[in-house]
Amino acid sequence: MKDYIDAAAFKEMILCADAALHKNIQAINDLNVFPVPDGDTGTNMGLTINNAAVELRKKDFDTISAAADCVAGAMLRGARGNSGVILSLLFRGISKRLKGLETAGAAEFTGAMTDGVNAAYKAVMKPAEGTILTVSRLAAKASARAADKGAGLEDALVAGIKAGELALEDTVNQNPVLKKAGVIDAGGKGYMVILSAILASLRGEMVSGEEGERDYSESDLFTNSGVDLMESITFAFDTVYVVRKSAPDVDLDPLRRYLSSIGDSLVISDDDEIFKVHVHTDMPGNALNESQKYGTLELAKIENMVTQAEQLKAGRKAQTTDDLEAIDRELTAMESATALTGEEDEDFVAEAEKDYGIVAVCAGDGMADLFRELGADNIVTGGQTMNPSTDDILKAVQHTPASTVFVFPNNKNIIMAAEQCISLTEKKVIVMPSRTVPQGISALLNFDPNESEESLVGAMGEAMGNVHTAMVTYAARDSDFDGHIIHAGEYLALMDGSLIGSYTNTKTLFKELSWALDDFHPEFITVYYGEDVTEDEANTAAKTVIGNFPDAEVSVVNGGQPVYYYMISAE
Repeated sequence: MKDYIDAAAFKEMILCADAALHKNIQAINDLNVFPVPDGDTGTNMGLTINNAAVELRKKDFDTISAAADCVAGAMLRGARGNSGVILSLLFRGISKRLKGLETAGAAEFTGAMTDGVNAAYKAVMKPAEGTILTVSRLAAKASARAADKGAGLEDALVAGIKAGELALEDTVNQNPVLKKAGVIDAGGKGYMVILSAILASLRGEMVSGEEGERDYSESDLFTNSGVDLMESITFAFDTVYVVRKSAPDVDLDPLRRYLSSIGDSLVISDDDEIFKVHVHTDMPGNALNESQKYGTLELAKIENMVTQAEQLKAGRKAQTTDDLEAIDRELTAMESATALTGEEDEDFVAEAEKDYGIVAVCAGDGMADLFRELGADNIVTGGQTMNPSTDDILKAVQHTPASTVFVFPNNKNIIMAAEQCISLTEKKVIVMPSRTVPQGISALLNFDPNESEESLVGAMGEAMGNVHTAMVTYAARDSDFDGHIIHAGEYLALMDGSLIGSYTNTKTLFKELSWALDDFHPEFITVYYGEDVTEDEANTAAKTVIGNFPDAEVSVVNGGQPVYYYMISAE
């Protein structure tokens, strides 16, 4: 039994906590009652502590003080959401108590836990019970009491964990919103996962392994525990930002009072160099302007919780600032191809810088990125249920810096619109009649800019002819089609445009779809999964296909396309 922990032991504790939290991300997310204001609790806490784990792995430390300081600084900068900020505050307080120490025993470490709780409560303007604050406070109190009575570090942590678990179970009774949803507090659960991992590491029951920075994109899901989100939103904008202090000892109390007057859910955390603010307000601009009196604004994130709640209520994914990169790509594509609005740009024609250019029509970030990688100059967003106009395609052609432009409609309903462009531009337009996205991809895989126009048309046309495309979508309404009785909401499987059947589960669907593919003796199969499908679901579907075609080369690609859960290319 260890009486003291040094820097190496503390480092290992945090790395184990990072690993444990990662394993419990979805379980914590599923408890989340407030998915809109702060994203998902488990994901936010996971990203926060992982930022510390990444920094810890970069070097070794001579003292526990140095290791704790590294953790606190990394968490402060990497904190995500309300839960992440509070977690960073808990460790900021721990760091301050351990400052200057080479090792820590029961008294020092439990005292640090208490200081962490005090730091978190001080930073939260209106602390609510039945939250991570309650759980961490009662756990720290029990640990400190045990240490005062002579318990060693291990026994003190055991006492704290027992008290924390009891407090966690009681959160459902303390918080009216949790009681309405019938769940315990997600942040409190995350904290107990961390504390339990710290104890397991101390006992030698858990080791961290070698994992580094984690990708939480697939876990960053919005869930709804049955609470009306609109009832929970008092102020519209979830506002988070970082300010570099004008002086180390700048007094932030006036700022706390001001922000409290224009919003709620206020948390301010700081160190000697920066402070970080989380606040819900209707006036994010005022919050930012006031805060700049205390230093220089470095980073900011503002999300409209009302809009997010409406999106969730409608069954759509709530848009967050994490989507900004995708939005930027979409706006860039629109700017260059399909969304010219200024009169001076209306007739703009790019000068020819090369012989051949490519315009592709598709929907989904993954599909757009794939076409760009294959050489497409411009992407026109469109496809099933959202066919672009001739003008949309024409603008993309005009903005392509080539004398001859190949257009890939990638949908039978778009071919004619694309063909209208031929007489509307001085550029030479060649419409390759690709009826599906996989046909367009296969054609571009055979595109060689050094070949003649005639050779290119022949090679790409032959490639498209070798592609068979299966589609998986859903029935929008009840119908009787081609001898099939179809019910709204059922999965539909199509092969080269012909209906295979309708199904209530994807397992049966993929079995029958594989039998249909068998007629073509495919050597290469690519499964493109859509925006409503997870990577795990796609891999499970691909396993069914692989089982039926053990000799074929099967790939799984994130297409991100709407409407179609899967597009499957067989060659």
